[in-house]
Amino acid sequence: MRRYLRVLFVCTLLVFCSLLYIFNQLVSSLERADHRERAPRTRAADTGLSERAQDDRCGSDSVTHWEPYWRISRDVCPNHCVTDSAPRSAPQDPVQLAVVACGSRLEETLVMLKSAVLFSHRHLCFHIFSEDHLHAGFRQELESWPQRFRSTFSYSVYPIVFPSENAREWKRLFKPCASQRLFLPVDSVLYVDTDVLFLRPLEDVWSFLSRFNSSQVAAMSPEHEEPRIGWYNRFARHPYYGQTGVNSGVMLMNMTRIRHTLFKNDLAAVDLKWADLLMPLLHKYKLNITWGDQDLLNIIFHYNPESLLLMECLWNYRPDHCIYGSNCISAEHSGVYILHGNRGVYHDDKQPAFRAVYDAIKQFPLDGDPLRGLLLPLEEKLKSDHSYCGRSRLVFTKRLRQSVTELQEEQERSRPAEV
Repeated sequence: MRRYLRVLFVCTLLVFCSLLYIFNQLVSSLERADHRERAPRTRAADTGLSERAQDDRCGSDSVTHWEPYWRISRDVCPNHCVTDSAPRSAPQDPVQLAVVACGSRLEETLVMLKSAVLFSHRHLCFHIFSEDHLHAGFRQELESWPQRFRSTFSYSVYPIVFPSENAREWKRLFKPCASQRLFLPVDSVLYVDTDVLFLRPLEDVWSFLSRFNSSQVAAMSPEHEEPRIGWYNRFARHPYYGQTGVNSGVMLMNMTRIRHTLFKNDLAAVDLKWADLLMPLLHKYKLNITWGDQDLLNIIFHYNPESLLLMECLWNYRPDHCIYGSNCISAEHSGVYILHGNRGVYHDDKQPAFRAVYDAIKQFPLDGDPLRGLLLPLEEKLKSDHSYCGRSRLVFTKRLRQSVTELQEEQERSRPAEV
């Protein structure tokens, strides 16, 4: 009888300690959340600006919510992102695009931005997060673009800064600086990797924001269409979204919703906010994740599938969609909308079709003839590619041809005004 009483006492003690720990974690998270909510208000009062006035500095989006933690300079964001002088821009809120560039990614990022400017009809606002030594290169190149295109976008160049706690750990996660996308100090934004190319107007993917229901905070495409060659369902040692996971190279986010949503998780008995969830999640799974912050996103949306809007593969078309044979049905039907040349395929000869598209946009002069200077040379180049992806060459040019036609029509309409 005494043995049973001892066991009962030990079990009771363990339960009590567990409850005490959970309660302590909950109180700590609430205190941190309260501090974050107070800090922006305090900062606004110190500068003599209302939150609304600060929000107006860059279109309709704000960087003020994170400034107390990120120390983002107030002179890097233009006074506004809409200009009346932009002939190609509709009088609408600008499309917000974010990218994180480190190391040798300057040129690749500029080619991505060039593709966005080429085919978009709305004003664009670029949020470029990069290492300090790249800032001058971005400004010099962007300011050198022809005025007809330069007037269609605004941009801000930000430093790479992680939350002060565990900053070194975040910076070294997966690729240098990649996890910055988890902490973007904006509202609604389209984040893309540097190795992305837009083959249709940027505002078309931006329109998915209007399709979000009340619970959705982000939109991404599946990592794979064919489970037999999927990575997550075959190799992952952690939870992941859906059947094959999601790829974060093209990610549309409502960051305001993300920061205020309480996410279900496997860390605590209570739902946690984004800022309170990320570091504990990394500590739990850091020995089991391969793709860094993309794996963390898969874990989060595994437990919160109702928070994610799934986009078709043509919005994030990668070598995986053709390397073993074509498996992106939507791209076969409509063509590629957004090309994602991950695994460095723009810079080697492993996937000539991807490199051909990249080189065509890179070499095309912005004020040139898009048909003779871009589309026709690309189509000719693709004819010589006999790889699996090359055999699907029509997917690379089907939607691009329509974008080129629209660009030509705009050029024709603008000529009388220029004369």
